[in-house]
Amino acid sequence: VQLQASGGGLVQAGGSLRLSCAASGRTFSSSVMGWFRRAQGKDHEFVAAITSNGGSTYYADSVKGRFTISRDNAKNTVYLQMNSLKPEDTAVYYCAQGWGTVRLDVPREYSYWGQGTEVTVSS
Repeated sequence: VQLQASGGGLVQAGGSLRLSCAASGRTFSSSVMGWFRRAQGKDHEFVAAITSNGGSTYYADSVKGRFTISRDNAKNTVYLQMNSLKPEDTAVYYCAQGWGTVRLDVPREYSYWGQGTEVTVSS
């Protein structure tokens, strides 16, 4: 399995970015997909997750109402639309993939991780 995240960059506060994560290998459509982020000097923080068919989504309180996770199983890709960005959203964002995942907000529940894409929000 390979996960390739992209779409990060530098944006001003209030702006938007759309992250993408393309997966290859093991069956994408049966997997749970999650986004985590890691700010400098901090641990991985759960951002959002989506179930295999896209029927359910979950968000950290800090991003609820601003971020939207979605997936396209035909393209083996998961997205994270980030609006109204704040400086505190600055971090490296990672996509993660799991099967049989119970705790969607727990990093160790995921089997594979992408390489990360950096998001910097200036004030």
